[in-house]
Amino acid sequence: MSDETYQPNPVELATELTIAWLSNPNTRTSADDVPAFLMQMHSSVQSLVDGSQTPDTTAEEVQEYVGAVTARKSLANPNHIISMIDGKPYKTLRRHLSTNGMTPAEYRERYNLKADYPMVAAAYSESRRAMAKRNGLGRKPGQTSAAKAGAAQPAPRKRKAEDAVE
Repeated sequence: MSDETYQPNPVELATELTIAWLSNPNTRTSADDVPAFLMQMHSSVQSLVDGSQTPDTTAEEVQEYVGAVTARKSLANPNHIISMIDGKPYKTLRRHLSTNGMTPAEYRERYNLKADYPMVAAAYSESRRAMAKRNGLGRKPGQTSAAKAGAAQPAPRKRKAEDAVE
């Protein structure tokens, strides 16, 4: 055995990592973003190979996110909400956000939205509310819709046997 230590090639490692990233079917990127990603990956791998263990922070820039649509246009249609990530309509944004690795709070923060910005389309929310009421959700245990209606109107008085003879 030789005493030589293995020194990985940062260019090859960065290239392999970039190819793996691009081959992921969930990766959505344009061709313009690939060189910048490759350069960032190379600088990260280079800093790790050199032993500094942390990538160069001076090269990093704070990324400014611009929504695909405006907040007003996103909520213009009550049947769907348009995502600011990809500009596509959704009835609910929660699954879409989790697919993109974000929480509703992070989404609101990233695009400078108000805290009460909805994650569900208004029409979808109303249809789910109507279905829940129809199925009896929100009532106290043992109470039925017939019991509610019957409690509002007094029950008819039964005639006694004495009254019937007269």
